[in-house]
This record gives sequence, structure tokens and C-alpha cells, in this order.
Amino acid sequence: MSPAFPRLLGDIGGTNARFGWQTQAGAPVTDVAVLPTDQHPTLVQAIRHYLSLSGKPLPRAGGLAIATTITGDQVKMTNHPWQFSIIALQRELGLQRLVVLNDFTALALGLPSLDARELHRVGGGAAVAGAPLAVLGAGTGLGVSGLLATAGDGWVPITGEGGHVSLAAINAREQAVLQQLIARFGHASAERALSGPGLVNLYHAACSLSGQAPQPLTAADVIAGARSASDPACTEALELFFGFLGSVAGNLALTLGARGGFFIGGGIAPRLLPELERSTFRERFEAKGRFRDYLAAIPTWVIHATVSPAFVGVARALDAA
Repeated sequence: MSPAFPRLLGDIGGTNARFGWQTQAGAPVTDVAVLPTDQHPTLVQAIRHYLSLSGKPLPRAGGLAIATTITGDQVKMTNHPWQFSIIALQRELGLQRLVVLNDFTALALGLPSLDARELHRVGGGAAVAGAPLAVLGAGTGLGVSGLLATAGDGWVPITGEGGHVSLAAINAREQAVLQQLIARFGHASAERALSGPGLVNLYHAACSLSGQAPQPLTAADVIAGARSASDPACTEALELFFGFLGSVAGNLALTLGARGGFFIGGGIAPRLLPELERSTFRERFEAKGRFRDYLAAIPTWVIHATVSPAFVGVARALDAA
């Protein structure tokens, strides 16, 4: 089937919905706008607001990368109240074609298109051409995916919910933090620590373990407190965050055999590059016993692209639909 244009492309997270416009195959994504999700009761209202703001007509096709698992027609976001029927959304917008996929599946599909200027290297050796790629990113939640090379320069993304794996501790303090998370949530998943809300969870755990009364802080407040060294619990929360991030990333790299490189996306890490580089992240990434040398060779990059690579990924998914 020939591609339908123009296309509406979306990268929908728990906090912000990013929309863009593509007029033909291979064309750059233009007219990108970021809309706070909590200002729009439904996804379709957010889409219509974007079209009105940008002065665009109804598109002929749409591709949406959304922060949740996609298992059928009914889509319900993990960290936001939006839910919808894919069939009903396609009908309401009059689209010839609509593709909806997980946001980190789309990000994985966009990895091969990243320019070196859009990547900040944090340790490791040389990437192995044709080897699997891995990606994770902390934002409102924790997204995880990977990319496998196929014959003929193709790529197949790995779709899953790796952000909800069980978090593991390497020392008594971290074990005490996990017990705090289990007491609050019943399960200490990676996302309960490695996300914006997770950073606040770590702050509360650090306060509890230190006998300090927690303040009503946001993730941005915790980061500011750590940067100014004004609050020991904030400092510990950020240290815990990077340590857990390194461990979870190293586990994913081992699981996928990601010798092609490990990519870090999401909204948090790109804003904390100096802290990330000074942290235990890379040490924890490599700290896997007999496989330390294996992981030491894998390069890690932080994505700091101006336009979300998920747009490229969702466009590729539309091309293949």
C-alpha cells in the first residue's frame, strides 16, 4: 500500500504530548508542538488542539507512540488517565491509516537515524556493527526497548514492559530502600525508582531511613536540593537513582547482548549530564562479576536530540504498515 500523506505523528508521554507533521516519505518532521497532557481531557481533544494551533487540516494518516503497552484495540495509559479505542480514534479523525505503538518501541526504531551530534557518550568502547541495541529512559515512567538487526539492513524492535521488572539492591542501604518501596507499593519495580515520581519515592525513602521529615517536593525540587547540597536526603536520592539506573541498564545490556550500544532517553538523564558523569552509573553498569569486561566494552550514550527520535520510529512503523 502506498503511504498516505500528510501524516500526524505523536509521541505521547504521561506529562507531555508531542505532535509533529510530515508531508512526504523521508521528509523532516515539522511544526512540532508540546502540549501538557493534563490540559486536555482526551487524546482526540489534544490532537484537535494541535491541528488548530498549527493551522493543519485533518491528516490522511497518523502514527502515535504512546507510553503504555499496546495489546489490542483498547489503549489505556499507565501513568495518565487517557484511554481510547484505536478503531474509534481512526474513525473520528477520518484517517486512512493509523498506527499506535509503545513509545519506546518507536524510540528504538529511531535509533539508527540518530546523528553523532545528538548523542553524548558516557564510557565504554566501540559499538559492534550489526549487534543488538538497547534503550531505556526515565521520565514520567521508565521505558525500555531494544533493536535487533535483520538481513538486508533492516531492524526489528523489541516491545515489552521492562520498566516494571523487579529492582535489585547491591548493599544494605539499597535493600532498606527497596523495603520502603515494597511497603508503599507492594512491588519495588524499576519504575518506582527510575522516573520523575520514582526520584521523589527515593527521596521519601532516604528521609524515612534517616529519621528526617520529608517535605512535599517534586522531582525538580529533589534535583535542585541535590545540586545545592542543601538537603542530604535529596543528595542521597539522586545517588540512589544513578546507582539503580546503572544496575538496571547493565542487566538490560546483558539480556539483549547490546554490543551495538546502549542508549539513554527520557526527560531526566539529558538534563543531568554532569551529575550522571560524576555518578556511579557507569561503574554499576559494568559491575556484573565475570561479565565486567563484556559490559565495559559497550558504549553508553545519552540522547539529546532536538526532535524526538520517536517521530522517526513511528514514521517507519507507518511505512511498514
